[in-house]
Amino acid sequence: MPAILPPGRRLASAIVIGAAVLAAMALTGALALWFRYGPAVFFEMIVSGISACF
Repeated sequence: MPAILPPGRRLASAIVIGAAVLAAMALTGALALWFRYGPAVFFEMIVSGISACF
């Protein structure tokens, strides 16, 4: 089926698939940190990162 899609649709689908892969990798990384360090340290890291921005 991808061979019959016009070039613009192929690019759009590649962008959507790439974004989905990046989101899945971010979620996997967040879960790995959660299980490695525990929820308290995980939330402290998020809060300190947010407070560093402001």
